[in-house]
This record gives sequence, C-alpha cells and structure tokens, in this order.
Amino acid sequence: MRRRTVSSGSLEEFLDSSDAAQEPTQAPASPSRSASRRQNPGTEFEFELPRGYVDEDGNVHRHGSMRLATARDELRPQIDLRVKENPAYLSVVLLSQVVTRLGDIKDVHAGIVEQMYATDVAFLQDFYRRINSEGHTHAAVTCPLCSGSFEVDFSGGRLGES
Repeated sequence: MRRRTVSSGSLEEFLDSSDAAQEPTQAPASPSRSASRRQNPGTEFEFELPRGYVDEDGNVHRHGSMRLATARDELRPQIDLRVKENPAYLSVVLLSQVVTRLGDIKDVHAGIVEQMYATDVAFLQDFYRRINSEGHTHAAVTCPLCSGSFEVDFSGGRLGES
C-alpha cells in the first residue's frame, strides 16, 4: 500500500481523484454532488412519530428524518440563553437542530418541537440516543410469552406492520 501526504490546499483534489478511482464505470461527478456525498453517507434516518405534530392548519406531520449529531450540535445548546434559564429546554434545542424534516416542514425549529406532544418528544429523544450512541435504530427484544428473540426497528411503522 502506498502512502500519500496531502496538504490542506490539495485535499479537495485528492478526494475528487479518489472518488474517480473508486467509481471508474461512472461519469465523473460534479464537485457539488461529490461534496454532498462525502458529507452525508448514511447520516440521515427516517422515523414515524407515534402521534404526530399538528400544525396551525390542523395538518398532522408524522414522517420525518433526523441526521446524526455533530459535536457542535451538542455544544451549541450549552450557550443558548433558553437552556441556561431552564436546563430542561436542552432537548428542545438539540432536537430542533438535528431533525431535518417533519412531514412537509423543512425548517424544524425550537417552536415546532415545543408544540409537539410529549410522547413524540420522548420518541425523538430515544431515537436520537439510538442513532448517535449505537449507530442504528434496531434493538433485540424477547417475547414475554414465548421467550422468542427477534429484532425491532424503532425508526417507524405501526405495530404489527413489517
């Protein structure tokens, strides 16, 4: 294996050339497409809320997506004045930063999270913990009746659906 030293100025050129080397059968990707591919490989997870957010028009938004948190996402709420005044507000600010879509809503902000049902906020908190700590949305469970083991995906779907 050959090692190569890369300076910060040529990093983009190196990444573009390594992308081209890994995908010889495809046409070269445009810089914006290859940059977005590097930033977002498997970092967004779909979910379905148990109850759903009801907007001011009465529309229910249940399906959404959450991205993996960065260190900045976890540090930013610590300097937020709302969190300093009320530490319980930390989860509202944090969730508003990592939820990327909720139904048709693309701009999920703290005001939306504030108005969600407590059941949905608890679901999102658990979902956040699962994808950021464990890296997936699956959990091994055991049936209390037959003691059979199986895996459940917590990202969404109604009970009994596959």
